[in-house]
Amino acid sequence: MSYTRTDEAYGSSSYHKRSRNIYTQQGGYNQRSQQSVQLNYDYEEGQSHQPQQRKVGHRRTVDYTGTVARWRHKRVVCPYSKEPGVVRPKKDYIIDVFPPSAYCDNPISSTTVKFVHSSVNKVRHPVNLVRWTPEGRRLLGASSSGEFTLWNGMSFNFETIMQAHDQAIRAGEWSHNDDWFLSGDQEGIVKYWQPNMNNVKVLAAHREAVRDLSFSPTDAKFVTASDDSTLKIWNFNEGQEERTLTGHGWDVKCVNWHPTKGLIVSGSKDNLVKLWDPRTGKCLTTLHGHKNTITRAQFEPTRGDLLATSARDQTARIFDIRMMRDIAVLRGPSCDITTLAWHPIHHSLLATGDFNGAIHFYLLDTYQSGAAASLSSAAVSVGGSSSSQTASVAQTARSFEPVQSVPYAHESAIWSMEFHPMGHILCTGSNDKFTRFWCRARPGDSAAFKDGYHLGNENPQGSTYGADRHGHGGGH
Repeated sequence: MSYTRTDEAYGSSSYHKRSRNIYTQQGGYNQRSQQSVQLNYDYEEGQSHQPQQRKVGHRRTVDYTGTVARWRHKRVVCPYSKEPGVVRPKKDYIIDVFPPSAYCDNPISSTTVKFVHSSVNKVRHPVNLVRWTPEGRRLLGASSSGEFTLWNGMSFNFETIMQAHDQAIRAGEWSHNDDWFLSGDQEGIVKYWQPNMNNVKVLAAHREAVRDLSFSPTDAKFVTASDDSTLKIWNFNEGQEERTLTGHGWDVKCVNWHPTKGLIVSGSKDNLVKLWDPRTGKCLTTLHGHKNTITRAQFEPTRGDLLATSARDQTARIFDIRMMRDIAVLRGPSCDITTLAWHPIHHSLLATGDFNGAIHFYLLDTYQSGAAASLSSAAVSVGGSSSSQTASVAQTARSFEPVQSVPYAHESAIWSMEFHPMGHILCTGSNDKFTRFWCRARPGDSAAFKDGYHLGNENPQGSTYGADRHGHGGGH
């Protein structure tokens, strides 16, 4: 390492007495030495200037321990009272806000429309996947660079980053026993991870990208969906392929295993939603409801009777698997719906994210009557293919509009979203390279999302919005 000796002289005899040798690294002055000389010079001239103090930043936190403790105490003191009490719209009543599980009869109170924090890596890449750890203490984000990033679940600050895959990560899921995490990438590779992010196994699962994967209820098997138009069922312990499910005519974009039953749902670029029997590998039913690529298909986690699907036809649909038809059409956004997430506590509440970066919340207990209601023909294939004997029955599908929306949540498409296991925080990952956290509105917040972070192009505070408007690559 080379050093240079720098002698500074301003032509003043008084300054020559104050001059000193400053040894710095090649290429520039040492900042602290410069500040020291400037302080001495200003002091002798009668002007004492202190170095500019660094501005203290305030980080928002969402600590749920207080609300959980108060709710548990209330249940002990009043064991026969199921009502959480009235929370008046004043900030003094923040202490009386309980976890979402306390408001089973009021799911609208669990809509997460309040911005909390925006997290981004130093080297920015589109965020393709966000998953909470099973205990909810951290959030795992996966990017197009193949990196895992862990964020703190309460203060939302950076914890660690690691290179997990060589290509973009497209899929990931925790096992039901919370002991394993599976991830899939653009090259068709599936990796096994322990909770400490130790990689223990690598599978060459598909010839093309793995778009989604899901565990069976017992965690003994898992299923993968790929752009090679196939689904594969794997033995988890042995890492061996057991069965290949064929029937889609194009890329398979999503898959989900029923939380309690031997039933698999898949969605494809061929606009079809298929239900499969994992024991025989045969297609049970094909649902013809969407008119474009299926982007997400997910069973309702608490009861399992409903199936939610989203597509690039600007709609999301709710199917009742007991009747094998769509019972609701979720409308509202004027662009493609890219992802959705069921609330973990309230079975009638779900959120969707669209291609323009907006978040919409739907409550299935509400019904838009009159002109908003639409008739949908649910064509159900009973043989497993569209050429089989088809029973087309005109059924009335209720049309739902969003109960709440965040119109400018992201600058670009939202690729992934997931609720915290307790249901009080929603996390979103987007093509604009940001990971954002949203919580419930506090008492007294009359306009929870009309602050400087949700005004889009009209943002007067010059926040991080608009910093990355150009980056449309690397998405699903």
